[in-house]
Amino acid sequence: MNWTNSLEIAIALEETHPQIDPTNINFVDLQQFVSKLDEFEEGNSRCGERVLEAIQMHWIEEKNELH
Repeated sequence: MNWTNSLEIAIALEETHPQIDPTNINFVDLQQFVSKLDEFEEGNSRCGERVLEAIQMHWIEEKNELH
């Protein structure tokens, strides 16, 4: 998994951190959560605000679908 897999990352984040509210997460924490995922294989070099926004939006959608 790499930064372009925003939906897959969001699903993994929801599975790993179901207690986190993605609407209130800051990008520094989000980037750290992604980097620590077991399936994540890329460094932080391709991570930018737009990428983190996409991941956050997918995570919010995933949480809303599950609840």
